[in-house]
Amino acid sequence: MSEQPARGATSAGAPETRAFSKSEMMIVAAARELAGQHVCFVGVGLPNIAVNLARLTVAPELELVYESGAFGAKPARLPLSIGDPTIVTGATAAVSMFELFSFYLQGGLVDVGFLGAAQIDRFGNINSTVIGDYEHPRTRLPGSGGACEIAINARQVFVIMRQSKRSFVERIDFRTSPGNLGGAESAARIRREQGWLGNGPTVVVTDLGIYHFDESGEMRLDAIHPSATIEQVRDTIGWALKVADPLPVTPEPTAEELRLIREELDPEGAYTK
Repeated sequence: MSEQPARGATSAGAPETRAFSKSEMMIVAAARELAGQHVCFVGVGLPNIAVNLARLTVAPELELVYESGAFGAKPARLPLSIGDPTIVTGATAAVSMFELFSFYLQGGLVDVGFLGAAQIDRFGNINSTVIGDYEHPRTRLPGSGGACEIAINARQVFVIMRQSKRSFVERIDFRTSPGNLGGAESAARIRREQGWLGNGPTVVVTDLGIYHFDESGEMRLDAIHPSATIEQVRDTIGWALKVADPLPVTPEPTAEELRLIREELDPEGAYTK
């Protein structure tokens, strides 16, 4: 993984050089988006490390929800899976999956659902089921799990994923989790008709930048990460991208954010290298 040099300052005021990977920048940017949030439904992988970093930095009151039945979790360490016993550390409740989805998620108690994806389109619709034709796929993926229910019932949906033309596509091969469907107007109508509680996708964070959604429900690049270029971004996306003007650069990771990732959350580098 390529690294980006960044300059900071020591306690004595002398300059120092920090280096961080694209994955570390992505994780830090995603964590910062959770500032001010309270209840977050999260799975394993990149979303897991991002929300746990947020809990240690910008969102100390953040309570985590894992689909195995832990509500309000404050894990003592980064969970290895949704069945890891550490997810019940400090939890408000440990319940069955049925109770968690029925009474908590569908009860409107989740502020943010944090998801990953294999494919995403311009309206934030997510595929985590198959690549290629459903009956004869090139790749069979893990499937929905609880992702579809999270996508339609969490008040907001955050997505973290690495960016490429294979993942940011004009048309996803299978819609596992609905985003803004074909646009904001149609999505709002369907949400009302179906009784979905959520407002759809809010933010997508990649290893190149940060995206939000405009009034039409379409993804817009609102910040670009250090060392990334707009040409790189456009070359790794399957549609004509909307770009904010002016386009800010994402603030670099701080020394403390990098220390937490490297020493406490992912010392083996499973997600960051």
